[in-house]
Amino acid sequence: MTKQMSGAGESPSRVLEQLRGKHVLITGTSGFLGKVVLEKLIRAVPDIGGIHLLIRGNARHPSARERFMSEIACSSVFERLKLEGGDEFEYFLDTKVHCVTGEVTEPFFGMPEPKFVQLAGQVDAIINSAASVNFREELDKALAINTLCLNNIAALAQAGDGLPVIQVSTCYVNGMNSGQAYEEVVSPAGAEIPRSPDGFFEIEELTSLLQDKIADVRSRYAGKQLEKKLVDLGIREANHYGWSDTYTFTKWMGEQLLMKSLGGHSLTILRPSIIESALEEPAPGWIEGVKVADAIILAYAREKVTLFPGKRSGVIDVIPVDLVANSIILSLSEAFQEPGRHRIYQCCSGSSNPISLGKFIDHLMEEARTNYAAYNHLFYRQPTKPFIAVNRRLFDAVIGGARLPLSIADRLLKLTSQNRELKMLRNIDTTRSLATIFGFYTAPDYIFQNDRLMALAERMGNLDKAIFPVDARQINWEIYLRKIHLAGLNRYALSERKLYRLKTNKVRKAA
Repeated sequence: MTKQMSGAGESPSRVLEQLRGKHVLITGTSGFLGKVVLEKLIRAVPDIGGIHLLIRGNARHPSARERFMSEIACSSVFERLKLEGGDEFEYFLDTKVHCVTGEVTEPFFGMPEPKFVQLAGQVDAIINSAASVNFREELDKALAINTLCLNNIAALAQAGDGLPVIQVSTCYVNGMNSGQAYEEVVSPAGAEIPRSPDGFFEIEELTSLLQDKIADVRSRYAGKQLEKKLVDLGIREANHYGWSDTYTFTKWMGEQLLMKSLGGHSLTILRPSIIESALEEPAPGWIEGVKVADAIILAYAREKVTLFPGKRSGVIDVIPVDLVANSIILSLSEAFQEPGRHRIYQCCSGSSNPISLGKFIDHLMEEARTNYAAYNHLFYRQPTKPFIAVNRRLFDAVIGGARLPLSIADRLLKLTSQNRELKMLRNIDTTRSLATIFGFYTAPDYIFQNDRLMALAERMGNLDKAIFPVDARQINWEIYLRKIHLAGLNRYALSERKLYRLKTNKVRKAA
């Protein structure tokens, strides 16, 4: 789309050659990663045949096209495209972006079967980035979006005579395994699950068992209590089989389902680690919403958290979103070049450019100390309290010991002071909640390897390595964390949240 990228289309780029004229279906473009993949394809691969977006309609926007134009096309992720070639961008959207109204969790995506088969004949490959990334999702919902919907992805691939599938998974399917985590099928760290001679694990019996347990919970509870029981069930089952949360457990199951369903067909499983703001593209620091590490950063910035369970010497594996999007595009190109194979790649930083949790925290605290005023949406004032990572046992002892007298004081305060809450107790409960959700990720006992992804980049050649970089060794952690990520969090994620609240309040007042 830009002059640089248009010129690249005339050079010996394997990726651009393979994607020229191809039609690709993408799911999950309403999400953070999906938007970056879409933006990069539009900007870097202008000769692509077409991009088909599976989007669920909603009450406000029943059709996929309406929802795309109202909720996705207006995203700040496209600011660069609009600035560098507004007319070209609009023309691309009109002629090459095809919006398909459908629901990925429903058979045939909720379409009549003939229309589903027609879609399979219109596209050349599938990128599935749709997922529920709620670590503590209700088990039935997580199972539907992260596992069972892949039956529909596989059905589309088979209806298209073996369309290549790029499945976005997560490095954390590694679960509670420790040590080196390689780009291969992961064995459960907990209860045994039967393994096929072909290498994947057989999950049909496990799926039926989980569905029976879900049905049992539904028969006994309702409303908010039902939601809580389904969340608890998901965590309990995940822990039993060797995962820390429902998200990673159901994503692992999804991998197994696809490997079995697409035997003999092209399947690439792309596992990112913790995805955070862009290193360079579409703009340094671009991010949407508050991600895994950001929830903790935000709590520290607002002085709600000073103590957190973590291993300072452990490697916290963070990867910028643009490197993940580039990995997906490289994988797509390879699937066209060498069809019929199964591949697993991990897009991560821990093995090639590691940063410890301690260093991660120190960089953030130093930036907060010296430059907090530059981040007006993040820091309301200079934080006065430290952010300390301690082992889980000490954390539980300190937080548990502090909470009991504070909860008693809180009850007394509510009785005597017109139902006022004790702020310190509220902060402790925030800390406990964050620790419950994210504690596993801040006390890592594993290192993700990505030798195969690096080998793929080498095979593609120097030009594609420049256009579609995936190597985490280019990250300067001090600059990225202090000057790129915090600035992006402040500019994109938090300022947009404030704008949304302002608009919502105006609507409420007008009503």
